[in-house]
Amino acid sequence: MRIAVREFLVTTALMIGAATVSVAGSFPASGPTTPGNAAVFRDGVALAPLNAPASVKRAIWAANQLRTKPYRWGGGHKTFHDSGYDCSGTISYALAGAGLVNVPLSSTEFRAYGSRGPGKWITVYARNGHTFAVIAGLRLDTTSPHNPSRRWAPRWQPTERMPRGFEARHPIGL
Repeated sequence: MRIAVREFLVTTALMIGAATVSVAGSFPASGPTTPGNAAVFRDGVALAPLNAPASVKRAIWAANQLRTKPYRWGGGHKTFHDSGYDCSGTISYALAGAGLVNVPLSSTEFRAYGSRGPGKWITVYARNGHTFAVIAGLRLDTTSPHNPSRRWAPRWQPTERMPRGFEARHPIGL
């Protein structure tokens, strides 16, 4: 009986690992970088810090792919690859690119994601109805009062956002 349970657990872990690799494999494995520990925002694109873990770089490169996508409520919820993205679809996409989620999550589900508190490299801020993330010092968000068009869209934002009312969560180890 004990051997059967162990085999089941090992098989389950391997299946989860394979799913994570297959999801992350459909996202970019390389992209623009910058020296140091902090991402840099340049011409609408985030440059991943060279000193960041590979998963953080991959999250940034994945999120860069969304910079021309429109905002669409419910976008990115059924699949990581969609024609438009809302807030949680955007954050799910970036984290999937890093291999940190296997399915898209809603803003409510992000309130229970990973570990409590800010992370060293990635922090997801979530409340019912909205979520955004700070990855290597840059904010990935769909809302921005500093966007001249005032349109919601998945973008890197050059300014900070007060996290009042949001729960800070982070991927374990990041």
